[in-house]
Amino acid sequence: MTNLITGLIGLALMMTFLGILVVWIKAIPLIVIVVGVVILAVIDFVQSLRTTNGMPR
Repeated sequence: MTNLITGLIGLALMMTFLGILVVWIKAIPLIVIVVGVVILAVIDFVQSLRTTNGMPR
């Protein structure tokens, strides 16, 4: 449960920070990179929730 809460807080803070940068800079290559990074971070977070001590549940 702790991993879920801290992971969600971390993802929310990261998305907020990157969202502010994207709104402030407004460059297409930056938007593409930020979207890719956020997608990969969410995928990694979901995969880490599905494992216990490195072993799949």
